[in-house]
Amino acid sequence: MPTTSPRLFPLQGVLRRVVYVALYEGLAIAFVTIAFVAGDQSLGSASGVAVGSSLIAVLWNLLFNALFERWEARQAVRGRGKARRIAHAIGFEGGLALWLVPFMAWWLGVGLWQALLLDLGLLLFFLVYTFVFTWVFDQLFGLPRAAA
Repeated sequence: MPTTSPRLFPLQGVLRRVVYVALYEGLAIAFVTIAFVAGDQSLGSASGVAVGSSLIAVLWNLLFNALFERWEARQAVRGRGKARRIAHAIGFEGGLALWLVPFMAWWLGVGLWQALLLDLGLLLFFLVYTFVFTWVFDQLFGLPRAAA
C-alpha cells in the first residue's frame, strides 16, 4: 500500500533528492568498504573504490531519480507499488553498472571481466538495498509529489 503521508516531515524537489542521495551514499560507502576489506583488499584500496564509486553513484542517482520522477509524473497510476519499486531498483542498478565496472577495472588494475565479477555481488546487494532503502525513505519522508 502506498504511503500517503510523511512520518517525519515532507521532502520534495531538490531537497528531497539531496537528503536521499546523502543518506543512501553514506551507508553505501560503509557497506562497500567493509565488503572490499573482507575480500582481501587493503583499506586504502577499498576506501578508494568506495569513495570513487560513491561519487559516480551520486551523479547517477541525481540524474536517474530526476528522470524516473519525470516519467512517474506522467503515469496514470499513482503511488509506488511493488512493480514500480522493482523497476526503479533495476533501472538504477543497471545504469550504475555501466559506469562502475570500468571504474573498478581501472582502480583495481583488473580486466573488465574481473571487475564485472567483483561487481556482481555488489550489484545483487545494491539491488535489494535500493529497493529497501527507497521504501524506508518513503515511509519516513513520504512520497514525492510525482508519486503521491
